[in-house]
Amino acid sequence: MSTPALAQDAEARVTSDAVAVPEADSQAIIVTGTRQTNRSAADTVAPVDVVGTDELNNTASSDIGNVLRVSVPSFNVGTQPISDAATLVRPANLRGLSPDNTLVLVNGKRMHRAAVIAFLGGGISDGSQGPDISVIPAIAIKQLEVLRDGASSQYGSDAIAGVLNFILKDAPEGGTISAQWGETYEGDGDQYTIGANIGLGLGTGGFINLSGEYGESDATSRSVQRDDAAALIAAGNTAVADPAQIWGQPNVNDDTKFYANIGYEFSPAVNFYAFGNYAERNVDGGFYFRNPTNRGGVYAGPTVDPATGQPLAEEDGGVPSVLVGDLSIDTAGDCPAGIPLTAGGGLIPDPTILAQVQADDNCFSFVEIFPGGFTPRFGGDVEDFSVATGLRGQLFGGLDYDLSYRHGRNKTSFQIRNTVNASLGPNTPTTFNPGGYTQTENVVNLDLGYEVPLGEGSVYIAAGAEYRDEEFTITAGDPESFELGPLAQPTAAYPIGQGFSTSSNGFPGFATNAAGSSKEDNKAAYIDIEADLVDALTLQGAVRYEDTKSFGDTVTWKLGGLYKLSDAFRLRGTYSTGFHVPTAGQANVINVTTQFSGGTLQDEGTFPLNSPAGLIAADYVQNSLGLDRPTLGPEKADSFTLGIAGDFGDFTVTLDYFNIKLKDRISRSSTINFPAALCYLAEADGVATNCPADYNAADADLPSPAELLTQLDAAGSLNRADFTGFEDLVAFTYFNNDFDTRTQGLDFVANARLYPIEGGTTRATLAINYTDTSVTDVGETISDTRVRQLEEGLPKWKGFLNLTHEQGRFRGLLRANYFGSYYEAYLEDSTLPIDAGAEVTFDAELGYEVIDGLEIAAGAQNLLDNYPDLNPYSGVAGGKYGERSPFGFNGGSYYLRARFQW
Repeated sequence: MSTPALAQDAEARVTSDAVAVPEADSQAIIVTGTRQTNRSAADTVAPVDVVGTDELNNTASSDIGNVLRVSVPSFNVGTQPISDAATLVRPANLRGLSPDNTLVLVNGKRMHRAAVIAFLGGGISDGSQGPDISVIPAIAIKQLEVLRDGASSQYGSDAIAGVLNFILKDAPEGGTISAQWGETYEGDGDQYTIGANIGLGLGTGGFINLSGEYGESDATSRSVQRDDAAALIAAGNTAVADPAQIWGQPNVNDDTKFYANIGYEFSPAVNFYAFGNYAERNVDGGFYFRNPTNRGGVYAGPTVDPATGQPLAEEDGGVPSVLVGDLSIDTAGDCPAGIPLTAGGGLIPDPTILAQVQADDNCFSFVEIFPGGFTPRFGGDVEDFSVATGLRGQLFGGLDYDLSYRHGRNKTSFQIRNTVNASLGPNTPTTFNPGGYTQTENVVNLDLGYEVPLGEGSVYIAAGAEYRDEEFTITAGDPESFELGPLAQPTAAYPIGQGFSTSSNGFPGFATNAAGSSKEDNKAAYIDIEADLVDALTLQGAVRYEDTKSFGDTVTWKLGGLYKLSDAFRLRGTYSTGFHVPTAGQANVINVTTQFSGGTLQDEGTFPLNSPAGLIAADYVQNSLGLDRPTLGPEKADSFTLGIAGDFGDFTVTLDYFNIKLKDRISRSSTINFPAALCYLAEADGVATNCPADYNAADADLPSPAELLTQLDAAGSLNRADFTGFEDLVAFTYFNNDFDTRTQGLDFVANARLYPIEGGTTRATLAINYTDTSVTDVGETISDTRVRQLEEGLPKWKGFLNLTHEQGRFRGLLRANYFGSYYEAYLEDSTLPIDAGAEVTFDAELGYEVIDGLEIAAGAQNLLDNYPDLNPYSGVAGGKYGERSPFGFNGGSYYLRARFQW
């Protein structure tokens, strides 16, 4: 929900010129968490961080997520090197909660979600669907206000951890041009950004403020050679790359961001405003190495006779082999079943039988195309668009109103290359467009407010209504990205399931049966009252009713108060309830993710509970595992804050405690064995036998999932077409509400203005956050590893000490950042735990104004080139460091910037 009177005058706001800290200027006028237009950060009932424009622009990175990581202590965002779609839109966490528990506003209006759902989110962000704040150019932001309090009763669903409100620049004149380049100390990761902002007058009472950025960022590599790849090279396989798999930040190409902010005052009663954005970028990152001897569905063959390559049990002398496909459907038996791995100590295919396969056009093995294995490259195009417009003003001598409409759309089109659809054999392409996701939202708001004088004080009464709808669309991929080719298609004719996997390996395409749109809508009404009863006391209360299309209705409320103990000290506190409704995407998404489990790669699917696969899952969980039938619904929160603030002129200090109890959290379940679930259904219909509960698809004497699907289709138990693209799944998950958490902590902020040098100004800020999460009720589908990720996956302690100095034309910045210890399940694998220690990093920048308006600056991020702890499992997948470091793993970097302002 919007604030009804967002002042757009350049003079109406006092933006802190201190370095981006919570409440850096206690007199800064804020609009987040309050309906009144003249409330300062010092007089709010809940803590509000104010991040100024200087902090947002004087950094090594123009990505807002990276900026906030060292500006707001309770904000965390990772590098996401190999995280499927999460690499394209990085999930961010505020106060230790899921990304979609934070509401993001632009100019007080709800920002739309990203299309990407983070399936690999380090446990905390698994299954989240939050906004993509990286599409906002830093040069467009006047200030950022971070409300660290539950605010669902004020703003609606999602505002559980807090609210980020990006206030756009609104100056009617002046401008900025900026150019920045930097790279890591290692000499990689080159990045540059060119940005501009200009303010233009619009008649006598308006403005047009335009901002744009364009940049690119090169990939980095913090990799070592994998143990299995090193062994292949030592055995004589010279086609294996070194390193076989790259860990690092992805390439970001053509990163274009544009924002426009427009306002015009026709009269005090009618003010028109509009703002909107367009952004696009291409992301290209690494994926997991496919070993040319044992990657299932591509290379791994049966045990065979070392002399003939025909099937032979291991106990009878059979040896592992590389899979061979027979392309002559009508002349079965022309080809060996596999090429024995007898050379190079059991790691190189037998040269004689390999030559026979290469010489016979009817026989095929992927060692002919990729003898050294292959490592897919995954990424895609991200496109973001929004427009908002409205009228605000004051009628009837004091009735504030704001009527607005906002449309937003985020589209992600996935790409994967250097991979195969193995079932197509030699006819496979190596580049695929697997399809994509699109998120579209529309929001209509009406906000009203009226101030009533009351004795020495006043009461501000606000009320309003909102209608919001969203649509989540899955677009089908190229046919080759999900096709069942002749080497995998189980039919009555030969061959029946030759063992080659279907779909684009690494990220299967969305089949036509998975494509389509899902919709959700929300209707809400609220009342919000703020009362300054006496000079020393402010009270706030809000109640909100929301009704959703699919998940029913709810009422949330909030009470808060601020009491001035003296001119210097303030006591504040709130109690609120909150909620978050599953998105249309979370309720309906279909996806296949490749990830590690027990040290090996496996394909895991995510299905909606109302889909054919989801119904099988629910039935299997209920009847075979004996658990409650899974459902999906909203999560609800109870939270309170209590704090004290002191203002002594040149020195301010705040200390706030927060406690958030979140019930029925929305997330992906832990994995369930997909073949076992199919066997359960098969046995129930009398179709298949010999399918134990711990059925493993790799067991040669049992039918494959694809063959089970065909049998079940023939028996009328399911429609085979509903599972196109999912024939090779080992496990599956679904969205449900299966655990509760309690998150509590402290935020401490101290600011001081110092005068150590005549004519200069020095400011110091110390900001510390402590956040502790406990899983208080664990469901049957949440693993112990997942619990530990939720509780320890982010540092409990995080903070920074900031020093800035201005002296004539010089200015300088020195910042020390502290990141506490944390736990990581490396590769999301419970068998690869990392207990990483705390780290301190330093950032520095020095700027000099060469001529009036033109500043040249040089700086370093992670000045002393710190890295996280070395990865004890680096040989497993080639990562020198863990992937979940809260400060990244690229080491130090330096940058140069030129900026001209007028």
